[in-house]
Amino acid sequence: MVDRLTKERRSWNMSRIRGTDTKPELLVRSLLHRMGYRFRLHVPDLPGRPDIVLPKWQRIIFVHGCFWHRHPGCAQAYEAKSRKLFWQQKLEGNAKRDRLICAKLRRMGWKVSIIWECQTKKEATLERKVGAIVRRLGHQ
Repeated sequence: MVDRLTKERRSWNMSRIRGTDTKPELLVRSLLHRMGYRFRLHVPDLPGRPDIVLPKWQRIIFVHGCFWHRHPGCAQAYEAKSRKLFWQQKLEGNAKRDRLICAKLRRMGWKVSIIWECQTKKEATLERKVGAIVRRLGHQ
């Protein structure tokens, strides 16, 4: 399938995809803050620069995009229609890197949770997911 966009326009579009401060991440941070939790963001000295770090509880929360991080069974983790081999390798590499980073953090004594982009779409679903995470902290 031929890309309908010019190379320059596609490059511009891709450059606008954010790695930090995404809408799903902001929703999770806002909810945690309203619940009274304080946290650090994108800690550079931890593997993978985790999205949210709750140092007091040794807890890390990653907010993953379903497409980019291959959420199993999610409709948003669809296969690309063009350059299939490139995207398959890229996205499988992302998922493998995620697994390695989580394993490394766990070996360092951190508890790791992942909130998927699709879980942030409905407020009630997000509240249940975040609620489950904070209950494991021994609060609420």
